[in-house]
Amino acid sequence: MQKRLKILLSITLTILFFSSCAKEAEEYNKPAVYWYGKIVKSISNGDIDKADDYYSSLQGEHIGSPLLPEATMILAIAHMHVEEYLLTEHFLNEYVKRYANENEIEFAEFLKVKAKYMALPNPRRDQVLISDAIHDAKSFKQRYPHSMYYALVDSMLTNLYLSRALLNETIASLYDRIDKPKAAAYYRAMIPQKWIKWDEIERANTPWYKEIFEGDGTASWYAFLIPDTQSVVSRNTVQNDLNSTKK
Repeated sequence: MQKRLKILLSITLTILFFSSCAKEAEEYNKPAVYWYGKIVKSISNGDIDKADDYYSSLQGEHIGSPLLPEATMILAIAHMHVEEYLLTEHFLNEYVKRYANENEIEFAEFLKVKAKYMALPNPRRDQVLISDAIHDAKSFKQRYPHSMYYALVDSMLTNLYLSRALLNETIASLYDRIDKPKAAAYYRAMIPQKWIKWDEIERANTPWYKEIFEGDGTASWYAFLIPDTQSVVSRNTVQNDLNSTKK
């Protein structure tokens, strides 16, 4: 009896598998509005990956469809909503390259700046992304000085300058704690933001579960566990300092 049940279950699963494959195989050679509707429905259901698949079908079967520009922008915004910023930039680049007029390019470039800005939940982790975001924001301001998005980009750029300065100050503080004044001075002199008054800046709060491992940017609870010994770099630096003193 158990053997028959196993055979019956195997046959049932096989039928279901091939029927599902057959159903997927029928999803081709459809009108552009069909794929567009599938994209919108998938996004509304929260299945962005499926929407990407339907977009590929729309683009592959209807390369000249007037629905493609709107579908491209919809997917860019959908990926931004779910914090997939690299895919957001991919679809925005596609939109700018293939479909956008001058006014639409301005909006797409603004969204690209916003995507990079929103991709920085913890500025202490990505120096390159901060630099890229600053570059894009400055380029946008130079290219569109009368844009309706100018003030928003300017605010983001100010926060990005603060983030970069805070990152450099955090690194400098680290070198202060390990008695490396030259290294600390180097990072404090790197692209200095003289307009920042650090005593008036309220630093972002680090969640407790991250602070356990990362500290709050100024100190770490586990600092006493680190042995007070010199690394190879430290020994060489001290030796160079002693040699210069003797001279």
